[in-house]
Amino acid sequence: MATSDPSPIPCFKTIAGLQTYLHQWQGKRIGLVPTMGALHPGHGSLIERAAQEMDCVVVSIFVNPLQFGPQEDLSRYPRTLEQDCQWAQIWGATVIFAPEPMEMGISDSTTAKTLVVPPTDLSDRLCGSYRPGHFTGVATIVLQLLNIVRPTVAYFGEKDAQQLAIIRRLVADLQVPVTIQGCPTVREASGLARSSRNQYLSDEEKVQAAQLYRALLAAQTQFHQGDRQTQSLLATVEKHLAQVPSLKLQYLALVNPQTLQPLETITQAGLLALAAYVGQTRLIDNLLLRYRQPIIAIDGPAGAGKSTVTRQVADRLGLLYLDTGAMYRAIAWLVQQAGLDPQDQPQIAELVSQAQLELIARPAPQLTGVKLNGQEISEAIRTPAITALVSAIAAQKAVREVLVRTQRSLGEKGGLVAEGRDIGTQVFPSAEVKIFLTASVEERARRRFQDFQAQGQPHLDREALQQEIARRDEMDSNREISPLRQAADAIVLNTDGLTIEAVITEILAIVQAKTGKEPLP
Repeated sequence: MATSDPSPIPCFKTIAGLQTYLHQWQGKRIGLVPTMGALHPGHGSLIERAAQEMDCVVVSIFVNPLQFGPQEDLSRYPRTLEQDCQWAQIWGATVIFAPEPMEMGISDSTTAKTLVVPPTDLSDRLCGSYRPGHFTGVATIVLQLLNIVRPTVAYFGEKDAQQLAIIRRLVADLQVPVTIQGCPTVREASGLARSSRNQYLSDEEKVQAAQLYRALLAAQTQFHQGDRQTQSLLATVEKHLAQVPSLKLQYLALVNPQTLQPLETITQAGLLALAAYVGQTRLIDNLLLRYRQPIIAIDGPAGAGKSTVTRQVADRLGLLYLDTGAMYRAIAWLVQQAGLDPQDQPQIAELVSQAQLELIARPAPQLTGVKLNGQEISEAIRTPAITALVSAIAAQKAVREVLVRTQRSLGEKGGLVAEGRDIGTQVFPSAEVKIFLTASVEERARRRFQDFQAQGQPHLDREALQQEIARRDEMDSNREISPLRQAADAIVLNTDGLTIEAVITEILAIVQAKTGKEPLP
């Protein structure tokens, strides 16, 4: 039987309309995907990821006059709102925000608009050298959108690497309460990075433009062969592009991905970035050249076996086991030592924000060692009193925020394995390997039932255990802080019927296939 087309998603042109609509999503996770319209599969990848990770996805469509220079293509920039709304709905958007310039405070009058000026060390190089004022326009409107929508996470493409670095600095410096999520560049079959401006290219120009990515790949191959020197890597790109005389290179640089400062040698990571004209169309592209041990993020529901296998995977690969549980136990111990009420969240936030936490790697079967403010507390954090206290402490927003920052700092050089509910989505979204370890409710209940029997503990019957686990799944998936989420690029591994050794073997095979990292002999 034929079904009618779904009703179109709401599209608001005013701030008042959008904010009134979003009021119903209070307490839920809201994602923002800022765009200038002319949507293509690159935008689609951002929207799809947001739809998988968030409860509500706002897609903004606004051709921002502030980021176009006098000689740039504002007047001819494609505007396809009706089609954009249809694609956004297909990709999973919840609502569209498509304001006119006047609604965003931009007019042709002499009234000046307050502008957000990024640090010049980020904005006056690369694209900024050729597009004065561009990133001021970007930063101004992005900050407006963040204030209007108040998203939990805002999603940006890594193709616009300079824009992403500037927005991350903006959010950090102004302490805007949002996570900025970079997402991988989406490419056409030829390797050409997806862009709204690609529609300006003729078929012949598209073939020529694909050489930009191939030139970057040639340098990447050289990098993986051990060359870390900027001069020789840039020379490889230039040599490749010289074979396509119709390409006019505007700039080519190798810079620090966060600070955008030029590099002479890559020690950890370098952003290889370029801009070029193909005909009359200006295109940008980049590749991240990273030299680090992999990060392996293992997420999944309670009872799927994460804790059991994660430590052994880390040991067999010779990587650090990031014992997040020990970190939360350390803060619980600190609260206990300070004599604070576990519900005194302001004082706990003050205490944890000044804590200096260090993990001490130890070979299995020893547990991870911990130092807090210089004091060894490895044994002290594993008492029954701390076990009883840790859940109340771990649930607090300030505690989580501090420990996530600590975890990310530990992961800057790579070389670790971590498990949890949102390690791959929030803590280490750029992890080289993401695994979502799961099992059926029935299987997890069976395992828990066996554990209770082996321990000689009183236990519920199997059906009651299944109901308890199902309730836990529902709670973990909908909790406001650290909800259970499967990363869009995670590999799902169902452990039903598998032994612990079989699961570990499967994970090690995935790691080797994705990174080349082999287990220790």
